[in-house]
Amino acid sequence: MFYHASYAMERLSGLDASFLYLETSQQHMHVSIVAVLDPTEMPGGYSFDKVQELIASRLHLLPPFHRRLVRVPFDLHHPIWVEDPEFDIIHHVRRVSCPSPGGSRELAGIVGRINSTPLDRSRPLWEVWIIEGLEDGRFACVTKVHHCAVDGASGAELMVHLFSVERTPPAPPPPGSPTPERIPTEAELVQHAIASRLRMPLEMVQLARKTVSAVADVVRRRRDPETSNGATPLTAPRTRFNGAITAQRGAAFARIALSDAKEIRKKLGVTVNDVVLAVCAGTLRRYLEQYGELPRQPLIAVCPISVRDVAAKTPSSNKVSGMFTSLATDIKDPIERLRAIQSATRGAKEEHNAIGADMLQNWAEFAAPTTFSLAARFYTRMKLADRHRPIHNLVISNVPGPPFPLYLAGAQLVAAYPMGPVFEGAGLNITVFSYLGSLDFGFNAATNAVPDVWALAECVEPAFKELIDAVRMMA
Repeated sequence: MFYHASYAMERLSGLDASFLYLETSQQHMHVSIVAVLDPTEMPGGYSFDKVQELIASRLHLLPPFHRRLVRVPFDLHHPIWVEDPEFDIIHHVRRVSCPSPGGSRELAGIVGRINSTPLDRSRPLWEVWIIEGLEDGRFACVTKVHHCAVDGASGAELMVHLFSVERTPPAPPPPGSPTPERIPTEAELVQHAIASRLRMPLEMVQLARKTVSAVADVVRRRRDPETSNGATPLTAPRTRFNGAITAQRGAAFARIALSDAKEIRKKLGVTVNDVVLAVCAGTLRRYLEQYGELPRQPLIAVCPISVRDVAAKTPSSNKVSGMFTSLATDIKDPIERLRAIQSATRGAKEEHNAIGADMLQNWAEFAAPTTFSLAARFYTRMKLADRHRPIHNLVISNVPGPPFPLYLAGAQLVAAYPMGPVFEGAGLNITVFSYLGSLDFGFNAATNAVPDVWALAECVEPAFKELIDAVRMMA
């Protein structure tokens, strides 16, 4: 953050800004969550106006919802956030009807179209879509926010302000008196950008030394046959969802019981995250076997890791790193596969700790906006993802949620399916959210890579059943 006598604005961190620079016409860098709600006991009954008024009343509690971006001239530095003086909620909260009969597939069809369109950068980078006409009288609230503004943890914090633990919550605290804020002049932006960039060479040298030392530690670890190791980038086998992607997205949902996942955790001494990865691995095995395309080598997933310090107040919205882990999809036995995943994730976490939780964020600070953006567009336009071995096969993220019911304007949250972005070369994202005794799986896929995403989602239940049946048969 930098300050002037008459303004105090927040500059995007390098990691936040990287999600902007990575965005192309095919690679959209927003995240979304599909909240399915039951208005049966909603005080006074459901109305769109009630939901919109609830959102409007809480905007002041949601910084990403009332700030927009200002670019630095000539892209000399990362953009800054400013209060949007022309904000109008009409541009952000929208209302559509779900085609009959209003089931999961019809809902997912609308969600896929919503996820196929990038956000308008001239306004605050979010949208809320209220989808009416779901079966059983339900409706859905699809919240879509750019990844430069939120990560998994901060996205969950936004839910805290939009949703409540009471059906009729107390009124939110009123917004404080607005502080006049002016957008800095182009000269001021350039002056500060140049000053910041002049400090970078020394910082880069120091970071390079730290990185070399950390990588050397990982290499030494991997030479020890007694240690567990994570997966290595650029060693993933090619699958049908690894290659250049198009702009169109497909969505699908699945749900399993959290209690059953915890039963597996307890009996095998693994983590719930290990169980989630094992279910995803079994799902992918079944899906690829249907086409006779299961690789002999194990698939590799990137798993985002929150490195957010809840006690620290930092300007960055993204505090996330990632680990590469094997999904052991080459192993047929579900328990052996889970054990292998447990070992791989343990090794990946240890290697991640050896490298340092802040390494990715520190290197991202040196991203040159113009160079980064041009490289991303060139990579997409030339379809280079088709020409080299996949860096990884997909992204799998597990976001913990509350074990108690939540409400939006008095309507109870029934299910919550998160959707993360897909990347060139990895056209599939599986994000899992735990809520009220369930694990909700959200599938987001580039339709050219996974045209039958529901066929994939329908493999979750049998893959989970195979695993838990095997665990229950153990002596």
